[in-house]
Amino acid sequence: MTRYLVGIDNGSQSSKVTVFDERGVVVAEGRVPLRPNHTPAPGVVEHPDDDLWDSVAAACRIAMAAFRGDPSEIVGVGLCTIRFCRAVLRADGSLAQPVMSWMDARVGQPFTAEHDDVAYVTTSSGYVGHRLTGAFRDTAANYQGMWPIDTDTWRWATDDAAYAATGMQRSQLLELVDPGEVLGTVTAAASKATGLPVGLPVVATANDKAVEALGCGLLDPTTLLVSLGTYIAGMSVGERNTAGGTDFWTNFGAEPGRYLYESGGIRRGMWTVSWFRDLLGPDYAAAAESAGERAEDRLNREAAAVAAGSDGLLTVLDWLAPADAAFRKGSILGFDGRQGRAHVYRSILEGIAMTMRDRSDAMAAELGTPYERVVVSGGGSSSDLMMRVMADVFQTPAIRIVGDSAAGRGAAICAAVATGVHPSFAAAAEAMVVERDRFAPDPSTATVYDALRAVHADVTAHTDELYRRTAAIVG
Repeated sequence: MTRYLVGIDNGSQSSKVTVFDERGVVVAEGRVPLRPNHTPAPGVVEHPDDDLWDSVAAACRIAMAAFRGDPSEIVGVGLCTIRFCRAVLRADGSLAQPVMSWMDARVGQPFTAEHDDVAYVTTSSGYVGHRLTGAFRDTAANYQGMWPIDTDTWRWATDDAAYAATGMQRSQLLELVDPGEVLGTVTAAASKATGLPVGLPVVATANDKAVEALGCGLLDPTTLLVSLGTYIAGMSVGERNTAGGTDFWTNFGAEPGRYLYESGGIRRGMWTVSWFRDLLGPDYAAAAESAGERAEDRLNREAAAVAAGSDGLLTVLDWLAPADAAFRKGSILGFDGRQGRAHVYRSILEGIAMTMRDRSDAMAAELGTPYERVVVSGGGSSSDLMMRVMADVFQTPAIRIVGDSAAGRGAAICAAVATGVHPSFAAAAEAMVVERDRFAPDPSTATVYDALRAVHADVTAHTDELYRRTAAIVG
């Protein structure tokens, strides 16, 4: 009998549900976009109404409708949700208020009850897990940030000061389990809402970045994962709970006892690519469509014909300024009349790769672990040009994994371990994560990028004062 596993990936833009077989082959999937965030006041960013649960339930229904196998052969579902959210629940598990987004200022502050009927404070996974199972249990690995958790033991702190500092009471917090453990089983009500079989085990995973890393097979400390999403980050794994890093920070991993290290990232990373594509307007998109291409495909084809270095264009991706330098702006420098849209596009890709090489190198140096290969995930990895640029800038093989839902695959891996489909995380990853292709660095192009990185890294030192002055005039 073939056994199947469901991976739920509730991301920042959409909820994706994928049904995998035990070898990691996708057999059905569903995707439902999230509604725009509700921002009723400065610093308040909420998921409207019950949007997280509604989108997860709808995506489950689509995936289950597309599944052609026997539902009794589905043995488990792994639950992965957006990290750094905060959900405030009543005693019956219903929302006392909308779920706070990771962008909401309140999630970084001590908890203050805004309603009289608050019984529990939890994460997005704690809330969605309750909707699926009726149990008040959650993964320990999604509680980084303003929570009274001991990051060494993966359990609630025993120090009263931790509760005072976070504004939370022990009685308000859910029971914690490790990734790869069962949270509960799908209730009749959840089955009706999702189409998932009643009694199906729901399995704990971790925060979405750690689960994405697991879904890319990131088990070796010498492998770097670069996630090319709206937020771009470099990640590696290890067994040290390293606090106080200057060029990385430590998060819970998706395997018990292991940690995820994250480099400095790029906010609005792949957003920049979409922004530029959309800036070209409907005529460009229509011309691409008439030639049987998407606008992105046409841009990649045109930019592939441009030499490394984009004829002198340098892009610095500070479109969303950091809090400690609110004046900072993004820059595209070096126009001299030779360049067109393909140069700008290639320069954006090169700027992403060079920024992440520098930030990943800083993390590697601080951890004392050099990287021998880079796995690239996220929407940006679909571009062959982006993969070639990554290989040349990092001067290591750049690897793509089969499938486009790494977090969903990581969630399914956790479910496979919990249900005995595979005996360990390593065995599950070996069976279910399949390399699609790899791009070897071109030594001549790598030499160009190696020289350009030093120039690229110096740009903000020269532009900061200019942007400080312009911000004072026009904001």
